[in-house]
Amino acid sequence: MTAEDPIAATRRWLERAVIGLNLCPFAKAVLAKGQVRFVLSAAATPEQLLEELSSELVLLEQSDPERIDTTLIVHPQVLGDFLDFNDFLDLADGAVAALDLEGEIQVASFHPDYQFAGTAYEDIGNCTNRSPYPTLHLLRESSVERAVAAFPDPDVIVERNLATLEQLGHEGWRKLTAE
Repeated sequence: MTAEDPIAATRRWLERAVIGLNLCPFAKAVLAKGQVRFVLSAAATPEQLLEELSSELVLLEQSDPERIDTTLIVHPQVLGDFLDFNDFLDLADGAVAALDLEGEIQVASFHPDYQFAGTAYEDIGNCTNRSPYPTLHLLRESSVERAVAAFPDPDVIVERNLATLEQLGHEGWRKLTAE
């Protein structure tokens, strides 16, 4: 591990980028209420990460949503290559299914080199999912449904995020996410 604390860096990214730019209008409330569980993974292999993911899925499912509504698993030692990370997401979805949690919990993904299909690496829109370290985000489906129902037009979020990032530009993104 480097001198930088991956959890502190992830929290800073969450506060500055995700909440600060309002990329996810639902994140501020759960962070303010202390309902976000931050987990620093010690996994060094995809197999170890999958075991940890499975444990965290069970823990989240069994926890009171008022105490833990969502979990961020930050895994700096494994899946640093985005293509490997992207391939791992199939295993993550398989873990959700194997634990009979489909429709209960979903896994969202963030990575320093995130790239949406059909985009160029440098497209600013990819920054919506670029985090300081590879991160798996476990979300309760019921919380997502409540948040979306309370939002007047959730489809506009993606369009607004792209406009925000285009206005900010790459240099602005670098400044925002720098220490």
